[in-house]
Amino acid sequence: AIKIAIDMEKEGLLTKEEAILKVKPEKLDQLLHKQLDEKAKKENKAIAKGLPASPGAAVGKAVFTAEKAKELWEANNEKLILVRTETSPEDIEGMNAAQGILTARGGMTSHAAVVARGMGKCCVAGAGDISVKEKEGLFSVGNLKIKEGDWISLDGSTGEVFSGQIPLVEPEMHGDFETLMEWADSFRKLKVKTNSDTPKDAKIALDFGAEGIGLVRTEHMFFEGDRIKAVREMILAESLEGRKTALAKLLPFQKQDFAGIFGVMDKLPVVIRLLDPPLHEFLPKEEKDMKELATEIGISVEKIREIA
Repeated sequence: AIKIAIDMEKEGLLTKEEAILKVKPEKLDQLLHKQLDEKAKKENKAIAKGLPASPGAAVGKAVFTAEKAKELWEANNEKLILVRTETSPEDIEGMNAAQGILTARGGMTSHAAVVARGMGKCCVAGAGDISVKEKEGLFSVGNLKIKEGDWISLDGSTGEVFSGQIPLVEPEMHGDFETLMEWADSFRKLKVKTNSDTPKDAKIALDFGAEGIGLVRTEHMFFEGDRIKAVREMILAESLEGRKTALAKLLPFQKQDFAGIFGVMDKLPVVIRLLDPPLHEFLPKEEKDMKELATEIGISVEKIREIA
């Protein structure tokens, strides 16, 4: 579509502005992310459909816990799809290990969707037709059962889920894309900023032409390792002193990340939202995770249940 539009402009059949309008935004996604092979896709019927929460495509073996995903990826560098009823911060390492994420519940602003987009990973969220049974290591759609280790393919641009392996097509960034973007820059009235929460994300956005950061969600700096433990301590603190102690642990992390973000963005504008942690994103949902956190912080499981 992009090549046709540019060729028509060269032949005088379209103006630059008309050529830009001929290209649908989703076509640009195909140049930025892996896609499922269209011919092979047509030969397969989708087994389920959810929301196209993060564009691109992913093919991998179904895995149902973050721990298993991390284990298989570190041991054998396996291609995996993390399948969950819904994700939570405990799943972050599994999401990082997976090629893509599939959830039965959740919307475009769910934890899975937001984190996947930040990671640049394919995600299909809210696929209500699937029933996920993490403990049994399978999900079902009607009479079909997909077990751990079975291959599935995700189309994050359409929300479709397929059984088996569909070939992937690598993105092709070529001169026509750059030409179209330069034309678009000459006509647009708005500046394009990004949502970035880490120096790494900021650098990627800058490379894609972002003119600053429209929102740094400071709570998204704390999804990993010791960081999330400190946030949980802050949320669950029963006194002002306890909250201050937890916040003091977060300060070095924030300083480091802000310095990195400002360094990447140089003199471009950066808008920061102060700490506003949604409880459902930071507190554990699984009983075993609640017990582990309760022991670590020294409070009762009941207290965590009450707040979560």
